[in-house]
Amino acid sequence: MKKTFNILVCGVGGQGTLLASNIIADAAMDSGYDVKKSEIHGMAQRGGSVTSHVRFGEHIESPIMRKGECDILLSFELLESVRSIGFLKPGGTLITNTQKILPMSVSAGGQVYPDNILDVFAESSIKFTAIDAIGKALELGNQKVLNIILLGVLSKQLPEISVETWENSIKKLLKPKLHELNLKAFNLGRNYN
Repeated sequence: MKKTFNILVCGVGGQGTLLASNIIADAAMDSGYDVKKSEIHGMAQRGGSVTSHVRFGEHIESPIMRKGECDILLSFELLESVRSIGFLKPGGTLITNTQKILPMSVSAGGQVYPDNILDVFAESSIKFTAIDAIGKALELGNQKVLNIILLGVLSKQLPEISVETWENSIKKLLKPKLHELNLKAFNLGRNYN
């Protein structure tokens, strides 16, 4: 058993980042790990940044990881991946949605949204997967499942947690009427190359 897993989930309010971090924490706990989680969601209801630290292992004392300690950065929005990339450790993995949500400063014309973010990641030494999770979610008929698609991609990086455990955590934290769609979304992400 690896000592500690550090996962940072980041996105914009309304994307389901907190639900995703709750599912990660639940799946890790059901796999026998000690789990600690912390959230920052100041202006989340107004489209602001949301981050959640999820740490699990044999024994976890603090829910907060320091910069450079993150094993996996799971980003629901492209610019949020840039804002949080400093948490990723050397050799860490970035999983990012390619969706761009313009911050107020860009919408108001005060700043420009960078257009070369994926190129910068490709030229760096980090391992990363970029997926149009919103596009995939729309193919399933509901953009709200983009978070579960991203969890499916993440699950491949965590073989310590079984597929059955992931699926049980999804079912445990969602209403029964949402199970079928969300399990499809999870498997779509899990099978993404």
